[in-house]
Amino acid sequence: MSIATKVYHPSSTSMQTTFPTRTVVVLGGSYGGSRAVQILMEGLPQGWRVVLVDRNSHMNHVYNFSRYAVLPGHEHKAFIPYNNIPYSSLSDIHSCSSHVRVQATITSIENHRIILSPNPQEFQQSSLDFDYAIYALGSHLPSPIDLWNNQKGGMKSSLEPPGIPQYRGMKSEGVSSLRERQKRVEAATSVLVVGGGALGIQFASDIAAVYPQKRVTLLHSRHRLLPKFDDTVHEEALQGLQELNVRVVLGERLDFESLQHTSAKKGSSELRVVRTLSGQEISADLLLLCTGQIPNTGLLRNLDPRAVDPDTGLACVLRTMQLCVPPPSSEPQASQADNDDVLHQLKNLTLGIDEVIGQSKLSPSSPSIVHADIHSTSSYPHHLYSLYSLSPLSSTDTLIESDPCKETLYPNIFVVGDAADAFDAIKAGHTSYYQAEVAARNILRLIHRDGKKVGIAAEDDLDSQLEEYTPGPPAIKVSLGMTKSVYEVNGVVGTKNDGVEDLNASAMWAAYGIRNVSEEDMFA
Repeated sequence: MSIATKVYHPSSTSMQTTFPTRTVVVLGGSYGGSRAVQILMEGLPQGWRVVLVDRNSHMNHVYNFSRYAVLPGHEHKAFIPYNNIPYSSLSDIHSCSSHVRVQATITSIENHRIILSPNPQEFQQSSLDFDYAIYALGSHLPSPIDLWNNQKGGMKSSLEPPGIPQYRGMKSEGVSSLRERQKRVEAATSVLVVGGGALGIQFASDIAAVYPQKRVTLLHSRHRLLPKFDDTVHEEALQGLQELNVRVVLGERLDFESLQHTSAKKGSSELRVVRTLSGQEISADLLLLCTGQIPNTGLLRNLDPRAVDPDTGLACVLRTMQLCVPPPSSEPQASQADNDDVLHQLKNLTLGIDEVIGQSKLSPSSPSIVHADIHSTSSYPHHLYSLYSLSPLSSTDTLIESDPCKETLYPNIFVVGDAADAFDAIKAGHTSYYQAEVAARNILRLIHRDGKKVGIAAEDDLDSQLEEYTPGPPAIKVSLGMTKSVYEVNGVVGTKNDGVEDLNASAMWAAYGIRNVSEEDMFA
């Protein structure tokens, strides 16, 4: 299917035999994509390769972006080198038969082909054929931490200053962008944060902690912070904000029309007065809109409009994480479910509450087990439980009856993370991580099954039945200033006071294979 080939010379004659290298592409190298690459590199048989495509030169640890957009001195730590997979230029990708990473922008996807453009996007494009794909392109981040400036049009009242260097995916540009955001925060005398989710709470509490003389207001349209979680989480978060003298306004929605009439001129710190829909006026000279993320599913919509829910923008998936577009006359089929270092490090980075979690795991041979979001024995890093709303933390897999699974027109394309409508799973890095595990293992099963059909012996004894994914109960950890945090895990709510300024960035570097990293090394 794919273009890359190996050429074998059996003798000194001119006869050559060509063996095609088959390809699995992973689109996006963040928390889910990186995990998928790891599993595939370890499990693919001879004659197969992984190609990781990402527009960034480094893995962007977006969980730390809001802290580093406020507190100077750590911004370089949010960009982690992809040391675990060799780099290839776009021009050389077709001749390479081994696992590689390419930095490029994906401009379109077809059933067995992607079209790539160099960064910045140019007229010269390249195509790459694939056998299987994992779509892990996530979502467009809220504007205060969106380096790519994806929010087109409308009111841009984030930290984006005029004249900021254009971000094209390079670490140096990302560091400069975060530093410019720090300057905007430092220059402001009053800040309005709109949105009472984890991102808004962290921005408001960090600004108040670093600059206690500033007037910080948090505006939230609901009457509770973090409403998907226990009431105690709201109470602890509210108390933590009030201890930092953050003014919290609940049950009020911002009137976006007032932004258009009161916008300050570019580059100025002129005071703005905005109002809520009820008419309440709030003054600030810096406005941070932390009001959610937009699924990055445009490529899938262009592939097949039926693949994306028009209301949510999320991609429809089966529990196997395959893109779900049923054939016109497909019949339901019963499907069964089968039932590491990165996971462990991420957990320790933000949760640090292993005492709350049981250490058990059900047998993977049980046919009624559906893969749950969190294994206590898995390798998922605790880092990804902060900032954004999270999905489950369960000490065991979830026992459920397998749902009937429809056929799909795209059994070779898998979708994970923020782009997927994955059965009410909360959008978070660790959710993407576990979904990517399911997708990658299912690709290995499909390759194993195909190999058996053609008489190729498989090294791994993989069950031919595809694994299914199901989320568990929500879990979260949110920082409340430099050291304090509130968490909910398995119904247990508590607070901790052991935070550090850089959010323990070195643990995330270790999770991505760079252990014992020094402060100086993190500039790489």
